Amino acid sequence: MDYKQQVEQATAYIQGIHSNPVAIGIILGTGLGNLASQIQVELEIPYQDIPHFPISTVESHTGTLLFGTLGGKPVLAMKGRFHYYEGYSMKEVTFPIRVMQGLGVQTLLVSNASGGLNPEQAVGEVMVIRDHINLFPENPLRGKNYEEWGPRFPDMSVPYSPRLIELAAQIANEEGIKLHRGVYCGVEGPNLETPAEYGYLRRIGSDAVGMSTVPEVLVACHAGMEVFGLSAITDLGVEGKIHQVSLEDVLAAAAKAEPSMRKIIFELVRRLN
Repeated sequence: MDYKQQVEQATAYIQGIHSNPVAIGIILGTGLGNLASQIQVELEIPYQDIPHFPISTVESHTGTLLFGTLGGKPVLAMKGRFHYYEGYSMKEVTFPIRVMQGLGVQTLLVSNASGGLNPEQAVGEVMVIRDHINLFPENPLRGKNYEEWGPRFPDMSVPYSPRLIELAAQIANEEGIKLHRGVYCGVEGPNLETPAEYGYLRRIGSDAVGMSTVPEVLVACHAGMEVFGLSAITDLGVEGKIHQVSLEDVLAAAAKAEPSMRKIIFELVRRLN
């Protein structure tokens, strides 16, 4: 069975349980898991129940697909995502985005935890992603292209929606949230970066670095979705501020950023048209 057939089987399984199309998809990455508590959940599907769906192996990521409403809008939320460093291929990492496409998702909201590279950032603050740099060794669009999914050579001149970025800035201003704008760099992981690598990433134009998001955004753009991304700054890769970081440190910093991220995403969904 080829990849497209696997996606179609997974999509058909979900449609057999939840037939209504959903236009808004959300990836609840590190720092945004509690947003699930604000979703009026109508249906919860464990990843392991969905044919061909990967299963998250990271302890901070539960593996559940949520259908419900948020801010009065129907949403589909991934509670837990997949990473290249877990051993998955890029096609497996982005499998849920293809399923979302089949379910009618037109807008993708994605969150992550990242290391801050900009000296103006502080741990626990939030950055809206205005662009990204892809340093992953594999591309999810490599291989056979299905024209019904998207073009062979997708344009990436506007990967993140300027409309949604401005709306988020307006919401942050209303809520008194300090919101950075910057470039997210996606790397393979799972190790954090050396001081020299942090310096290199900063010099090539990155404001934050993490191990997710870019693959999903590539596929979402290929599928013609409008994309919005938020990063929780959970540690700093700034000279003079670099120190040893544990998963517990990252989760604690993500929890600090979570209320701001939750407010922005909730209001963004509520005001989407």
